[in-house]
Amino acid sequence: MPSSTTTGTPPSADDVSLSHGLKQRHLSMIALGGVIGAGLFVGSGAGIAAAGPSIVVAYALSGVLVMLVMRMLGEMSAAYPSSGSFSAHAERAIGPWAGFTAGWSFWVLLCTAVGLEGIGAAKIVSGWLPGTPEWAWVALFMVVFCGTNLAAVKNFGEFEFWFAALKVGAISLFLVLGVLAIAGVLPGTDSPGASHLTDFLPNGGEGLVIGLLASVFAYGGLETVTIAAAESENPVKGVASAVRTAMWRIALFYIGSMAVIVTLVPWDSKEVVEKGPYVAALDQLGIPGAGQLMNVVVLVALLSAMNANIYGASRIAYSLVERGQGPKALGRVSGGVPRIAVLASSVFGFLCVLLSYWRPNDVFAWLLNMIGAVILAVWIFIAVSQLRLRRRLEREAPEKLAVRMWAFPWLTWVALAGMAAVFVLMAREPDTRVQLYSTGGMILVLAGVGYGWQRARARAEA
Repeated sequence: MPSSTTTGTPPSADDVSLSHGLKQRHLSMIALGGVIGAGLFVGSGAGIAAAGPSIVVAYALSGVLVMLVMRMLGEMSAAYPSSGSFSAHAERAIGPWAGFTAGWSFWVLLCTAVGLEGIGAAKIVSGWLPGTPEWAWVALFMVVFCGTNLAAVKNFGEFEFWFAALKVGAISLFLVLGVLAIAGVLPGTDSPGASHLTDFLPNGGEGLVIGLLASVFAYGGLETVTIAAAESENPVKGVASAVRTAMWRIALFYIGSMAVIVTLVPWDSKEVVEKGPYVAALDQLGIPGAGQLMNVVVLVALLSAMNANIYGASRIAYSLVERGQGPKALGRVSGGVPRIAVLASSVFGFLCVLLSYWRPNDVFAWLLNMIGAVILAVWIFIAVSQLRLRRRLEREAPEKLAVRMWAFPWLTWVALAGMAAVFVLMAREPDTRVQLYSTGGMILVLAGVGYGWQRARARAEA
């Protein structure tokens, strides 16, 4: 069996490495804005409808789990900066088959997410411009972000910098207005007090479970900052800074905004699901045009996610090929950018959009179920990898531990127990049970292919 530290043969001798065009300001804002994803703006309404005010508890519990995962990932990424992030760490810690499985499953997740976000963004724009076809808007968005990712990594960084700045500014203003309204000092509004919080668990434990599952998947996408760190001016400093500030960002933007929303708006209001919780809260305050303004912010969040996911998918694919785990063409780099990987990721994303029109009830639904629990599988790879690599780092290169997991190894085991609990909860719910089994099937197939490839390579090198 080859050494787990083997990086593989580069795709071709004339290829060049990835550039380091991301500045610290890019990375800081990507880390900040990456927390404010489309899942928060779009997906949180269903969680509130199921859990009621207890959605705050759901987001707090899943937020603690995400903080632990990001701390583990930050420890490994600061020690071993790589565009493959957790995939490269899994290969180093567990074996090539693990890196193969984690990497390609996440690539499928990101590419499918690109299509979903394109569909969501197109629905908003076609709502403003009735009669325009949604697929045309999706195609336009795909061309734009494929183009920016093809040009240079600094273009991705600049787009994300301004996207993130708008998202951070909007949600910060939302929180300020919400707190003022709750305190009763916002002109033209009366404080609701705690009148909307009396029925804290309206649907009992079952509703809290649904809210918890919704909140877990709303946090997806935070891993992009550790992928981007490998192309920054100072990868170790960049990832360390991003991970160390994750706690307050999650607490403020996710948990804080959920608390404001359920205090301002009745949890069972139809507008929470139909318009989205943020638009419903601003409409409740009677601020003219605020609802439409928030729709602009949601559009920006979706476009930002498209941009980030094309970037993340292309870099994961590049890293896999660089380590000998994919078609060599995807690893070809020009101008510091893996352009064929960018094109392949964009094409797969657009194919998902076409499937949503051609086969919405079978192939597309099957694809959505297949990626439903990928993020949890990735988190397990991260936790197991950190358990193995931390001991190795302490023994061989303690100076690389610029970021350290808290209370190691106990909190790593606590995180693994939390992930196992989420799997159990998914198995109990009919909707998520299908996702769990579908994702499990894909993971097993990829693991089998990865292990077979690992054995074949070992025999060839013997």
